[in-house]
Amino acid sequence: MKLIGVDVGGTFTDLIITDTGTKNTHIHKVPTTPDDPSVGVTRGILELCKYSNVLANQIDHVFHGTTIATNAVLEYEGSETGMITNQGYRDILHIGRHQRPENYSIMQDIPWQSQPLVARRNRLTVKERITPPDGKVLTELDQLGVKKAAKEFKKRGIKSIAVCFLFSYINPNHEEAAKKIINEIYPEAFVTTSAKVAPQFREFERFTTAAMNAFIGPKVRDYVQMLEQRLKKSGLNADLHIMGSNGGVATAQTVSDLPVITLLSGPAAGVLGGAWSAARAAKRKVITFDVGGTSADIGIVIDGQYSEATSRDTWIGGYPVLVPMIDIGTIGAGGGSIAHVDKGGAFKVGPKSSGSKPGPACYLRGGKLPTVTDANLSLGRLDPENFLGGEMRLDRTIADKVINSLAKELGIKKNEAAEGILTIINSNMANAIRAKTVQKGLDPREFSLVSFGGAGPLHGAEVADMLNIPEVIIPPYPGITSAEGLLTTDLKYDQIKTEFQVNNKLDLKRLNRDFKELSQSLFEQYKADGISASKVKQFRFGDLRYVGQGYELRVPISDGILNKKNIEKVWSAFHKQHQQEYGHFFADSPIEIVNIRLTGVGIMPKISAPKVKKKGTINAAIIKIAPTVFRINKKLKTIDTKFYDRNCLPIDKIVRGPAIILQKDTTTVVPPNWTAKADKSANLILTKINPK
Repeated sequence: MKLIGVDVGGTFTDLIITDTGTKNTHIHKVPTTPDDPSVGVTRGILELCKYSNVLANQIDHVFHGTTIATNAVLEYEGSETGMITNQGYRDILHIGRHQRPENYSIMQDIPWQSQPLVARRNRLTVKERITPPDGKVLTELDQLGVKKAAKEFKKRGIKSIAVCFLFSYINPNHEEAAKKIINEIYPEAFVTTSAKVAPQFREFERFTTAAMNAFIGPKVRDYVQMLEQRLKKSGLNADLHIMGSNGGVATAQTVSDLPVITLLSGPAAGVLGGAWSAARAAKRKVITFDVGGTSADIGIVIDGQYSEATSRDTWIGGYPVLVPMIDIGTIGAGGGSIAHVDKGGAFKVGPKSSGSKPGPACYLRGGKLPTVTDANLSLGRLDPENFLGGEMRLDRTIADKVINSLAKELGIKKNEAAEGILTIINSNMANAIRAKTVQKGLDPREFSLVSFGGAGPLHGAEVADMLNIPEVIIPPYPGITSAEGLLTTDLKYDQIKTEFQVNNKLDLKRLNRDFKELSQSLFEQYKADGISASKVKQFRFGDLRYVGQGYELRVPISDGILNKKNIEKVWSAFHKQHQQEYGHFFADSPIEIVNIRLTGVGIMPKISAPKVKKKGTINAAIIKIAPTVFRINKKLKTIDTKFYDRNCLPIDKIVRGPAIILQKDTTTVVPPNWTAKADKSANLILTKINPK
């Protein structure tokens, strides 16, 4: 089979093609087209097919990571949305939980109030009530009220509607009936029900998740449909799969209906790609460090398992969402991050970025502000003649000019300003890694840093230095690792049901029945996608807490019928996880199963490990020797530095820093007191000399 992975970033669109039969792999990059990313995606795929001598109609699957949903939320550019909810509850979206995002700030922004996903005037109410715990109907649905609301939305030109009723996670019948009525009256509307998007308790979060799905829905649906049309017009009949936040892909139709599952589409693929590279190098504990043109994403992988965010941590743009997500930390730091002096006279870098248009000044596309890329070029750490394998030329004169301008404003020399930009951005990224490790009881010194993305290898070793991480892993295609990660994943869906059972009054019959129903629902979904049951694996989990606690921990639950004996293993696993997370557990406290979850994994074809060829000598890999600037013993020094072609490096031969290692999709910086070697896993391993 021939597979293509496409990851759209803020600056570049990264592509990779692999043939699972011959195991041949080729990579490509094209500038992102922000106005319509499908243009850049289609052009990149066609160019990649041409470069690799593959016909477009020979491609079997296209796996795609996209930021359409994320950007719509962060830039608040979704559709005007309407909501139909219970009488007396139209302000749940505004009131929230009376929690302040920043407890001690007197000047803070509360996104769901300052930028509501549904304006108050567009929240209409009807009579309806379902009651817990069994979903009995207390008040029948006011169908005339729903019809009136649908007509009103149609009159206002509101094309996206969220239906959110209390306790619909127990009994979704009223929401489904309301959706049917809306579709009859207003068939062109995009309709979301909260029970379909997030069938679990917590009304504010469930309503917000449904509202967000409606807010971004038309934009994502239109993009997916446009991409499918462009691909077909270009001769591609391949199946299109979109990366989800949960670390798996979904079909284009599923994403069109539930776009909220793609909020971390691109970053999730990066974690998978980084984990795949680390596994080939037999590394148990790794921090994935994905630095692009606009942002840096950090993930944690232990024993091949990435951590999944808990319900209290799943926030996007300041809004809480109840969808499964890989636990990823993101900050505005990348190659396009702009250096500036703020109003108080402080030297800052980011989070504002030059993006792909105009881009860094050295791109000669109209950028006039100093960026991280300009600083790297000015210090000699980028080769202007070998950027993107020579396909794009950088202008060092322009980079020096914009850095000089900043230096004059700061009253320092050019090289001090350029190196200061890198120190600040590296410190920002190191702090983001500390938030995911040190603040959660993990010692970063026990981990390897998998550094990738277009800018990751430029900064990986110096960031690792700040954290005393002794080893950095550079994947074979660092700038394409997120796209590569797309080719390591499977078709993944999640089912959830709120349970509310306490271990001392446990109804095992009901628990087993509910797991069986979730399993049947998953198999039906995979059947609709053309995946046979034999290719689907299922994994069970429970969201558990001690009675009286506010949030849960996710605990794996073994397959098979649960009984009084094997359920004890679940309680023991929860105690152990609570001890690990909080430093203590309560052996005698009753445990509550809040939700049960079932994750389905439909096996998809995957990329093979890269071929590693025996090469010549270290000296044969040297391209040139040129001056670069590094800080040694607290002083900036200009050093004649060897530039190497990574593709020519022999296996297990040591390259001593300072050194610059070039390849098409990125540049790797090996600072003084570091070494690098190409290993048999096709990774480049950077090692600190005499680590602390």
